[in-house]
Amino acid sequence: MQCLYNKKMKILVTGGLGFIGSHTVVELQNEGFEVIAIDNLSNSSIDVLDGIERITGKKPLFENIDLRDKSAVQNFFSKHQDISGVIHFAASKAVGESVENPLLYYENNINSLVYLLQELQKKQEAHFIFSSSCTVYGQAEKMPITENAPIQVAMSPYGNTKQIGEEIITDVAKVTNINSILLRYFNPIGAHPSAEIGELPLGVPQNLVPYITQTAIGLRDKLSVFGDDYPTPDGTAIRDYIHVVDLAKAHVIALQRLLNKQNSEKVETFNLGTGTGSSVLEVITAFEKVSNQKLKYQIVSRREGDVIEAYANTDKANTVLGWKAQSTLEEALASAWKWEQKIRNK
Repeated sequence: MQCLYNKKMKILVTGGLGFIGSHTVVELQNEGFEVIAIDNLSNSSIDVLDGIERITGKKPLFENIDLRDKSAVQNFFSKHQDISGVIHFAASKAVGESVENPLLYYENNINSLVYLLQELQKKQEAHFIFSSSCTVYGQAEKMPITENAPIQVAMSPYGNTKQIGEEIITDVAKVTNINSILLRYFNPIGAHPSAEIGELPLGVPQNLVPYITQTAIGLRDKLSVFGDDYPTPDGTAIRDYIHVVDLAKAHVIALQRLLNKQNSEKVETFNLGTGTGSSVLEVITAFEKVSNQKLKYQIVSRREGDVIEAYANTDKANTVLGWKAQSTLEEALASAWKWEQKIRNK
Protein backbone atom coordinates (compact mmCIF):
# COMPACT_ATOMS: atom_id res chain seq x y z
CA MET A 1 0.00 0.00 0.00
CA GLN A 2 1.36 3.39 -0.91
CA CYS A 3 1.79 5.62 2.09
CA LEU A 4 0.66 9.18 1.42
CA TYR A 5 1.74 10.58 4.77
CA ASN A 6 4.92 11.24 6.65
CA LYS A 7 5.36 8.91 9.63
CA LYS A 8 6.68 11.79 11.73
CA MET A 9 3.21 13.33 11.73
CA LYS A 10 2.02 14.61 15.07
CA ILE A 11 -1.07 12.87 16.42
CA LEU A 12 -3.10 14.13 19.37
CA VAL A 13 -4.55 11.48 21.66
CA THR A 14 -7.05 12.87 24.17
CA GLY A 15 -7.47 10.77 27.30
CA GLY A 16 -4.04 9.49 26.32
CA LEU A 17 -3.17 8.18 29.79
CA GLY A 18 -6.42 6.24 30.17
CA PHE A 19 -6.90 2.52 29.62
CA ILE A 20 -7.48 2.40 25.85
CA GLY A 21 -5.70 5.71 25.21
CA SER A 22 -2.38 4.61 26.72
CA HIS A 23 -2.35 1.37 24.73
CA THR A 24 -3.10 3.35 21.56
CA VAL A 25 -0.25 5.79 22.28
CA VAL A 26 2.07 2.75 22.46
CA GLU A 27 0.87 1.39 19.10
CA LEU A 28 1.14 4.84 17.43
CA GLN A 29 4.71 5.25 18.70
CA ASN A 30 5.55 1.73 17.54
CA GLU A 31 4.44 2.84 14.06
CA GLY A 32 6.72 5.88 14.21
CA PHE A 33 4.12 8.60 14.83
CA GLU A 34 4.93 11.61 17.01
CA VAL A 35 2.33 11.55 19.78
CA ILE A 36 1.05 14.26 22.07
CA ALA A 37 -1.27 13.09 24.83
CA ILE A 38 -3.80 15.26 26.65
CA ASP A 39 -5.28 14.04 29.92
CA ASN A 40 -6.70 15.83 32.95
CA LEU A 41 -5.73 12.86 35.19
CA SER A 42 -9.27 12.66 36.59
CA ASN A 43 -9.33 8.89 36.02
CA SER A 44 -5.68 8.11 35.27
CA SER A 45 -2.18 8.50 36.66
CA ILE A 46 0.85 10.47 35.46
CA ASP A 47 2.92 7.30 36.05
CA VAL A 48 1.39 5.84 32.86
CA LEU A 49 3.83 8.04 30.90
CA ASP A 50 6.73 6.08 32.37
CA GLY A 51 5.07 2.78 31.47
CA ILE A 52 4.66 3.94 27.85
CA GLU A 53 8.33 4.98 27.78
CA ARG A 54 9.48 1.62 29.17
CA ILE A 55 7.59 -0.19 26.38
CA THR A 56 8.46 2.05 23.42
CA GLY A 57 11.69 3.74 24.52
CA LYS A 58 10.03 7.12 24.04
CA LYS A 59 7.93 9.33 26.28
CA PRO A 60 5.09 11.05 24.41
CA LEU A 61 4.61 14.78 24.77
CA PHE A 62 2.04 15.39 27.49
CA GLU A 63 -0.24 18.25 28.47
CA ASN A 64 -2.55 18.27 31.48
CA ILE A 65 -5.57 20.02 29.99
CA ASP A 66 -9.24 19.90 30.85
CA LEU A 67 -11.03 19.80 27.50
CA ARG A 68 -14.10 21.43 29.06
CA ASP A 69 -12.01 24.61 29.23
CA LYS A 70 -12.61 26.16 25.83
CA SER A 71 -9.77 28.68 26.03
CA ALA A 72 -7.32 25.94 27.07
CA VAL A 73 -8.32 23.94 23.98
CA GLN A 74 -7.90 27.02 21.77
CA ASN A 75 -4.48 27.77 23.27
CA PHE A 76 -3.37 24.20 22.77
CA PHE A 77 -4.22 24.23 19.06
CA SER A 78 -2.63 27.64 18.47
CA LYS A 79 0.56 26.30 20.10
CA HIS A 80 0.46 22.97 18.20
CA GLN A 81 -0.52 23.88 14.66
CA ASP A 82 1.10 20.80 13.15
CA ILE A 83 -1.37 18.23 14.45
CA SER A 84 -2.36 15.91 11.59
CA GLY A 85 -4.85 13.66 13.34
CA VAL A 86 -6.84 13.37 16.56
CA ILE A 87 -7.92 10.22 18.36
CA HIS A 88 -10.51 11.27 20.91
CA PHE A 89 -10.89 9.08 24.01
CA ALA A 90 -11.32 11.68 26.76
CA ALA A 91 -14.75 11.11 28.31
CA SER A 92 -16.49 9.98 31.46
CA LYS A 93 -17.51 6.36 30.98
CA ALA A 94 -19.39 4.79 33.90
CA VAL A 95 -22.97 3.92 32.96
CA GLY A 96 -24.26 3.95 36.55
CA GLU A 97 -22.62 7.27 37.43
CA SER A 98 -24.11 8.83 34.28
CA VAL A 99 -27.60 7.95 35.50
CA GLU A 100 -26.85 9.61 38.86
CA ASN A 101 -25.12 12.67 37.41
CA PRO A 102 -26.27 13.25 33.83
CA LEU A 103 -25.10 16.87 33.57
CA LEU A 104 -21.51 15.90 34.38
CA TYR A 105 -21.64 13.44 31.48
CA TYR A 106 -23.19 15.88 29.04
CA GLU A 107 -20.63 18.54 29.95
CA ASN A 108 -17.60 16.22 29.87
CA ASN A 109 -18.49 14.23 26.79
CA ILE A 110 -20.25 16.80 24.60
CA ASN A 111 -18.54 20.12 25.39
CA SER A 112 -15.06 18.67 24.95
CA LEU A 113 -16.02 17.16 21.58
CA VAL A 114 -17.48 20.46 20.33
CA TYR A 115 -14.39 22.46 21.37
CA LEU A 116 -12.07 20.00 19.59
CA LEU A 117 -14.12 20.06 16.39
CA GLN A 118 -14.27 23.88 16.46
CA GLU A 119 -10.47 23.93 16.32
CA LEU A 120 -10.20 21.17 13.71
CA GLN A 121 -12.63 22.86 11.32
CA LYS A 122 -10.14 25.74 11.01
CA LYS A 123 -7.60 23.39 9.41
CA GLN A 124 -7.22 22.70 5.71
CA GLU A 125 -7.84 19.06 6.45
CA ALA A 126 -8.42 17.14 9.64
CA HIS A 127 -8.60 13.46 10.54
CA PHE A 128 -10.67 12.51 13.57
CA ILE A 129 -11.08 9.08 15.16
CA PHE A 130 -13.96 8.91 17.65
CA SER A 131 -14.21 6.49 20.51
CA SER A 132 -17.81 5.28 20.36
CA SER A 133 -19.51 2.27 21.85
CA CYS A 134 -21.77 -0.67 21.19
CA THR A 135 -24.13 0.95 23.75
CA VAL A 136 -25.55 2.91 20.78
CA TYR A 137 -27.29 -0.32 19.66
CA GLY A 138 -29.08 -0.88 22.99
CA GLN A 139 -30.55 -4.38 23.00
CA ALA A 140 -30.14 -5.17 19.32
CA GLU A 141 -32.76 -7.48 17.84
CA LYS A 142 -30.30 -9.61 15.86
CA MET A 143 -26.97 -11.12 16.87
CA PRO A 144 -24.22 -10.60 15.89
CA ILE A 145 -24.60 -6.84 15.59
CA THR A 146 -23.71 -5.21 12.26
CA GLU A 147 -23.00 -1.50 11.72
CA ASN A 148 -26.41 -1.24 10.06
CA ALA A 149 -28.31 -2.30 13.18
CA PRO A 150 -30.70 0.47 14.19
CA ILE A 151 -29.55 2.93 16.83
CA GLN A 152 -31.85 2.42 19.81
CA VAL A 153 -32.97 4.92 22.41
CA ALA A 154 -30.02 5.12 24.79
CA MET A 155 -30.39 3.29 28.11
CA SER A 156 -28.19 5.78 29.99
CA PRO A 157 -26.89 9.34 29.66
CA TYR A 158 -23.44 7.81 28.96
CA GLY A 159 -24.81 5.89 25.97
CA ASN A 160 -26.68 8.99 24.87
CA THR A 161 -23.47 11.07 24.84
CA LYS A 162 -21.96 8.54 22.41
CA GLN A 163 -25.03 8.74 20.13
CA ILE A 164 -25.06 12.54 20.25
CA GLY A 165 -21.30 12.60 19.67
CA GLU A 166 -21.67 10.50 16.51
CA GLU A 167 -24.45 12.81 15.27
CA ILE A 168 -22.42 15.96 15.93
CA ILE A 169 -19.41 14.56 14.03
CA THR A 170 -21.64 13.51 11.11
CA ASP A 171 -23.24 16.98 10.91
CA VAL A 172 -19.88 18.77 11.14
CA ALA A 173 -18.13 16.55 8.57
CA LYS A 174 -20.76 17.46 5.94
CA VAL A 175 -19.75 21.12 5.96
CA THR A 176 -16.04 21.07 6.93
CA ASN A 177 -12.74 19.48 5.90
CA ILE A 178 -13.00 17.00 8.76
CA ASN A 179 -12.96 13.29 7.85
CA SER A 180 -13.84 10.91 10.64
CA ILE A 181 -14.07 7.27 11.60
CA LEU A 182 -16.42 6.23 14.41
CA LEU A 183 -15.20 3.12 16.21
CA ARG A 184 -17.91 1.32 18.17
CA TYR A 185 -16.17 -0.90 20.68
CA PHE A 186 -17.58 -3.83 22.48
CA ASN A 187 -15.91 -4.73 25.84
CA PRO A 188 -12.18 -3.96 26.06
CA ILE A 189 -10.22 -6.02 28.60
CA GLY A 190 -6.66 -7.07 29.37
CA ALA A 191 -3.36 -5.23 29.50
CA HIS A 192 -0.17 -4.80 27.52
CA PRO A 193 1.81 -8.09 27.57
CA SER A 194 4.73 -6.25 29.22
CA ALA A 195 2.43 -5.41 32.18
CA GLU A 196 3.87 -1.87 32.05
CA ILE A 197 0.39 -0.38 31.42
CA GLY A 198 -3.12 -1.70 32.00
CA GLU A 199 -6.53 -0.83 33.39
CA LEU A 200 -6.37 1.27 36.56
CA PRO A 201 -9.91 1.80 37.82
CA LEU A 202 -10.14 4.33 40.63
CA GLY A 203 -12.33 3.05 43.47
CA VAL A 204 -14.72 0.15 42.92
CA PRO A 205 -14.43 -1.18 39.35
CA GLN A 206 -17.49 -0.75 37.14
CA ASN A 207 -16.38 -3.47 34.73
CA LEU A 208 -16.35 -7.24 35.08
CA VAL A 209 -12.70 -8.09 34.46
CA PRO A 210 -11.03 -5.64 36.88
CA TYR A 211 -13.58 -6.76 39.47
CA ILE A 212 -12.60 -10.38 38.83
CA THR A 213 -8.86 -9.67 39.12
CA GLN A 214 -9.32 -7.56 42.27
CA THR A 215 -11.41 -10.34 43.83
CA ALA A 216 -8.77 -12.94 42.93
CA ILE A 217 -5.99 -10.86 44.50
CA GLY A 218 -8.02 -10.36 47.70
CA LEU A 219 -8.95 -6.69 47.28
CA ARG A 220 -12.66 -7.55 47.01
CA ASP A 221 -14.45 -10.11 49.12
CA LYS A 222 -16.46 -11.61 46.28
CA LEU A 223 -17.72 -10.94 42.80
CA SER A 224 -21.37 -10.09 42.19
CA VAL A 225 -22.90 -11.61 39.07
CA PHE A 226 -25.82 -9.41 38.06
CA GLY A 227 -28.61 -11.80 37.09
CA ASP A 228 -28.69 -15.51 36.20
CA ASP A 229 -32.18 -15.43 34.71
CA TYR A 230 -31.38 -13.95 31.31
CA PRO A 231 -32.62 -15.84 28.22
CA THR A 232 -29.07 -17.11 27.49
CA PRO A 233 -27.61 -20.65 27.66
CA ASP A 234 -26.39 -20.28 31.27
CA GLY A 235 -28.68 -17.42 32.33
CA THR A 236 -25.92 -14.78 32.58
CA ALA A 237 -25.42 -11.80 30.29
CA ILE A 238 -23.32 -12.17 27.13
CA ARG A 239 -20.71 -9.67 25.90
CA ASP A 240 -17.93 -9.50 23.32
CA TYR A 241 -14.64 -9.11 25.22
CA ILE A 242 -11.76 -7.75 23.14
CA HIS A 243 -8.09 -7.47 24.11
CA VAL A 244 -7.18 -3.80 24.51
CA VAL A 245 -4.00 -4.20 22.41
CA ASP A 246 -6.08 -5.49 19.47
CA LEU A 247 -8.41 -2.53 19.97
CA ALA A 248 -5.51 -0.06 20.08
CA LYS A 249 -4.11 -1.42 16.81
CA ALA A 250 -7.48 -0.83 15.13
CA HIS A 251 -7.22 2.89 15.98
CA VAL A 252 -3.84 3.13 14.25
CA ILE A 253 -5.19 1.34 11.16
CA ALA A 254 -8.26 3.63 11.10
CA LEU A 255 -6.07 6.72 11.36
CA GLN A 256 -3.80 5.45 8.56
CA ARG A 257 -6.91 4.89 6.43
CA LEU A 258 -7.84 8.58 6.78
CA LEU A 259 -4.27 9.84 6.31
CA ASN A 260 -3.97 7.71 3.15
CA LYS A 261 -7.34 9.04 1.93
CA GLN A 262 -8.71 5.52 1.59
CA ASN A 263 -12.01 6.32 3.30
CA SER A 264 -14.99 5.94 1.00
CA GLU A 265 -17.17 8.42 2.93
CA LYS A 266 -16.54 11.51 5.07
CA VAL A 267 -17.69 9.57 8.11
CA GLU A 268 -17.27 5.80 8.35
CA THR A 269 -18.34 3.47 11.15
CA PHE A 270 -16.79 0.18 12.28
CA ASN A 271 -17.66 -2.29 15.01
CA LEU A 272 -14.63 -3.48 16.96
CA GLY A 273 -15.01 -6.80 18.73
CA THR A 274 -13.97 -10.41 18.38
CA GLY A 275 -17.28 -11.59 16.93
CA THR A 276 -17.69 -14.06 19.80
CA GLY A 277 -20.05 -13.62 22.75
CA SER A 278 -19.02 -14.88 26.20
CA SER A 279 -21.29 -15.12 29.22
CA VAL A 280 -20.27 -13.84 32.65
CA LEU A 281 -19.95 -17.41 33.91
CA GLU A 282 -17.81 -18.35 30.90
CA VAL A 283 -15.49 -15.44 31.67
CA ILE A 284 -15.23 -16.54 35.32
CA THR A 285 -14.43 -20.13 34.26
CA ALA A 286 -11.81 -18.95 31.74
CA PHE A 287 -10.21 -16.72 34.36
CA GLU A 288 -10.08 -19.55 36.91
CA LYS A 289 -8.33 -21.68 34.31
CA VAL A 290 -5.60 -19.19 33.37
CA SER A 291 -4.98 -17.98 36.94
CA ASN A 292 -5.35 -21.22 38.91
CA GLN A 293 -7.53 -19.23 41.32
CA LYS A 294 -10.98 -20.17 42.61
CA LEU A 295 -13.24 -17.13 42.47
CA LYS A 296 -15.83 -16.42 45.13
CA TYR A 297 -18.95 -15.07 43.48
CA GLN A 298 -22.61 -14.61 44.27
CA ILE A 299 -25.64 -14.24 42.02
CA VAL A 300 -27.51 -11.00 42.64
CA SER A 301 -30.40 -9.33 40.84
CA ARG A 302 -29.99 -7.80 37.37
CA ARG A 303 -28.44 -4.35 37.09
CA GLU A 304 -30.52 -1.59 35.57
CA GLY A 305 -29.48 -0.67 32.03
CA ASP A 306 -27.74 -3.98 31.27
CA VAL A 307 -28.67 -5.58 27.95
CA ILE A 308 -29.07 -9.36 27.62
CA GLU A 309 -26.43 -9.91 24.95
CA ALA A 310 -24.20 -7.93 22.63
CA TYR A 311 -21.51 -9.26 20.33
CA ALA A 312 -20.13 -7.85 17.11
CA ASN A 313 -20.35 -8.81 13.50
CA THR A 314 -16.79 -7.82 12.57
CA ASP A 315 -16.98 -8.48 8.81
CA LYS A 316 -16.75 -4.79 7.89
CA ALA A 317 -13.71 -4.15 10.13
CA ASN A 318 -12.07 -7.34 8.82
CA THR A 319 -12.61 -6.66 5.12
CA VAL A 320 -12.82 -2.87 4.71
CA LEU A 321 -10.45 -1.77 7.48
CA GLY A 322 -8.24 -4.83 7.19
CA TRP A 323 -8.14 -5.41 10.94
CA LYS A 324 -8.95 -8.51 12.97
CA ALA A 325 -8.74 -9.24 16.68
CA GLN A 326 -5.90 -11.70 17.33
CA SER A 327 -6.04 -12.53 21.04
CA THR A 328 -8.29 -15.13 22.66
CA LEU A 329 -10.41 -14.51 25.76
CA GLU A 330 -7.97 -16.60 27.81
CA GLU A 331 -4.96 -14.61 26.59
CA ALA A 332 -6.70 -11.33 27.41
CA LEU A 333 -7.66 -12.56 30.89
CA ALA A 334 -4.13 -13.86 31.53
CA SER A 335 -2.72 -10.41 30.66
CA ALA A 336 -5.23 -8.72 33.00
CA TRP A 337 -4.19 -11.08 35.82
CA LYS A 338 -0.48 -10.49 35.18
CA TRP A 339 -1.11 -6.73 35.39
CA GLU A 340 -3.18 -7.01 38.58
CA GLN A 341 -0.43 -9.04 40.27
CA LYS A 342 2.19 -6.53 39.18
CA ILE A 343 0.37 -3.44 40.51
CA ARG A 344 -0.35 -5.16 43.84
CA ASN A 345 3.31 -6.31 44.00
CA LYS A 346 2.30 -9.89 44.67
